[in-house]
Amino acid sequence: MNEETPQLDSAVPRGHRPANASALIHNGSGEYLLHLRDQIPGIWEPGSWSLLGGGREPGDRSLEETVRRELREEAGLDIPDLAPFAVEEALGSDGTPLPIHIFVGHWAGAPATLDLTEGVMLHWFRPEVMPRLRMAPATLELVRRHAEMVPAGQRGAAPPLDGAGTVADARRPPHPRGPSAPAPGGNAVLNVIGVHLYLENAHGEVLLGLRHPDSAYAGATWHFLAGHCERESAVACLIREAREEAGLVIDAKDVEFVHAVHLVDTPGMQPRMQMVFRARRWTGVPEILEPDKCVSWSWWRPEALPEPIVPYTRAAIEGIQAGRLYTEWGWS
Repeated sequence: MNEETPQLDSAVPRGHRPANASALIHNGSGEYLLHLRDQIPGIWEPGSWSLLGGGREPGDRSLEETVRRELREEAGLDIPDLAPFAVEEALGSDGTPLPIHIFVGHWAGAPATLDLTEGVMLHWFRPEVMPRLRMAPATLELVRRHAEMVPAGQRGAAPPLDGAGTVADARRPPHPRGPSAPAPGGNAVLNVIGVHLYLENAHGEVLLGLRHPDSAYAGATWHFLAGHCERESAVACLIREAREEAGLVIDAKDVEFVHAVHLVDTPGMQPRMQMVFRARRWTGVPEILEPDKCVSWSWWRPEALPEPIVPYTRAAIEGIQAGRLYTEWGWS
């Protein structure tokens, strides 16, 4: 975060607070990059270990641009493979929750070689050490969640560094790595599981939501009602997301699997299995219950879908209309 972090000042009217973005940076060997903030009264989390990041500025076209700019300004870091990971909340001085969009990225250099312009220092830490640090519980939980997704074989000691502070060639994984290549050491690559709700009304129209312009993923773009599985089944996740995002009540017995898109957004990124389920019956009318994620629900004819629309959403709808159960996207 910027030392001033104006977006965490609760004196700013809520509707005008800019969004925040932070970077969860890991080295692929079980360590995470943390930033020790200055011990200055009045700044957010003084003297604590946190993630690099800050608030969106007028010139930033997206939150990804925000986090990339902050990384360059704070530490001279340029990380090509940043990807959306989560949306967390910080508290303003009045206890009001403020969203922070988290992007995850890989870097394996030496923090001492970076040109740090804010804060005291940068350092690699393993998750099991972090409870001994002064840091926000939400940041610690965020690291733990990501660490659970990393294959066990990639959590060993950090690889040796060469004289330039980067991973020695003998241990450096190919970059960029082809999306279908095995992980270093022959370990399987974990796939993120997403669930998506396919609803058709009596007129054969499909329900889609227009995502908030500041969404970490697909801002100002039409998409299914969707979410990521936590410690729950895919159907349970679907039912929960439908209730939380749109106020729709769905019974598990009325849910059927209709399509899957095995997706790689960009080469080398973590694969995702996007599962689409149809609800044959439901109760309720779609409402905007999470305005930071979705600003509108609308029904669309499958042959006249809106633009812009998430490409794999269109592919899934076309597959369902054609009676296909599976689509691959981005693997070639």
